[in-house]
Amino acid sequence: MAAGPVPRVRLADLVPSDGLASDCYKQAAVLLFQSLQKYSFAVIQLSASDGTLLRCVLDSARMFFHQRPPPGPETIHTEDSQNWHRTAGYYSDPHFAKEVFDYRPGTPDSTAELPPTGLPELFVTLGTASRHILEAIAWVLELRSFSFTEFLDNIPLKNGEVSSSVLSVSCHGRPGLQHPGAMDLAPIYDGHDQNADKGLVTLMKSDKHGLEIRDMHGRWHLADGGLGPQDVVLFCGLSLYQATGGHVTPAFFRTEAGSSSSHMHLYGRCSTAFKLMPKATGLLHCLTTSGGVAGSSPFQQSVTVHDFMQRSHSIDQLIGMRQAFSFPSQQEGPMKPLKRRKQVSRGKPLAPSKRLRLEAQRVLKERVQEIAEGKNLKIRFCNLKDCEENHLTTLDSPCSSLREELGWPRGVPLVHPHDLPNKAKQAFLEAYEPGWTASQDVELGLIEAGHLHCKLRALVFVLRKARVNFSRVLRFGRTSLWFCLMDQFLL
Repeated sequence: MAAGPVPRVRLADLVPSDGLASDCYKQAAVLLFQSLQKYSFAVIQLSASDGTLLRCVLDSARMFFHQRPPPGPETIHTEDSQNWHRTAGYYSDPHFAKEVFDYRPGTPDSTAELPPTGLPELFVTLGTASRHILEAIAWVLELRSFSFTEFLDNIPLKNGEVSSSVLSVSCHGRPGLQHPGAMDLAPIYDGHDQNADKGLVTLMKSDKHGLEIRDMHGRWHLADGGLGPQDVVLFCGLSLYQATGGHVTPAFFRTEAGSSSSHMHLYGRCSTAFKLMPKATGLLHCLTTSGGVAGSSPFQQSVTVHDFMQRSHSIDQLIGMRQAFSFPSQQEGPMKPLKRRKQVSRGKPLAPSKRLRLEAQRVLKERVQEIAEGKNLKIRFCNLKDCEENHLTTLDSPCSSLREELGWPRGVPLVHPHDLPNKAKQAFLEAYEPGWTASQDVELGLIEAGHLHCKLRALVFVLRKARVNFSRVLRFGRTSLWFCLMDQFLL
């Protein structure tokens, strides 16, 4: 299991405000996103008052579960994907020796028992925190503000509405409790048939460590080890993965298992988890960035939230769907804010070299990566000098099979199109978009004609201001025009 210090992100730094983003907000948002990409989870530091509320809920949950009588057959919860948004109240899972109480606003209270203290207040606190976190993720991905609002419940809920999001408190194997059908020291987690959480984001806190989260490289991290009283673990689910076109890594999690001593350590472990879920009546689709860029083909098809929750998603399927999209890795030292793209003025034509570079990057994203995703390939670019001198001249080069699978143009090195010479860029564009050169020649001709028209109109304006005799200019041609201008401006 991989272990390492995960940086904490203060929730207070993620609260958005009008105007330009502050340096503190930029650093916190980028740090949050980098942690999610590297570890598949992040550590969020709440305020002191919210940390106190969190501790009170955990203490109240422990007393609630430890003073209950043994669960009967009527409390056993069976997995029902059709009613994922309707669970509420107390139920038990005998297979994992686990008891759960779900608090879901809008659900009528059908029992006379008192729930754990502080659940409504904690629901509001963690719900607000989750929405701030979504806005920070949207800012990093250059999505419009409140892009996720269409997926979420109303604030506040309307009359008769039931919240899709849920706050759960749970207790694993409270001492002295024998669950029917559960074995002593039974495995807490089965490593096979792994499924990710299907919500948007989850905030979790436990009174004992033991939560492990797997990143997309297959390494397991102890997520809640060494947390402070104000810290909660944040991880993302499949709904956010779908809505962002694969740009936010979903988390696969488990409860620590291994030796019998670790099992004994987890007995009586109480946890609270807030799951921000998309509303059941919503339509889940891939959001587009402010520049109009959307995700790749596996994420383009819209699906109703209810149907999405019925599907089973394994980690192998997700790795196959994941885009070949790279993000800046975490660096030592002070964080640098994410650089925004410069907005190119449409009135001024781009230089030919810059036009080639932008077109090559576009074709790489729209054509080459689509081919790689369809064939489940991972693109690894070569060094320009090595590929030109060695790889292109041999049949058994390291990149020959990849070039053939991608349909890479012959004679062009397998490097990022940004680093290719201009002639190689043109060959690259022509290979994936036949006729590109001819279309660009026509477009450039129209642009040049337009600029010539503008220059002629400017020249006529200057001549009129100088009161030049146009009949004389037309009669004697270009030479007369030159002398007329010299005569007017030198006098």
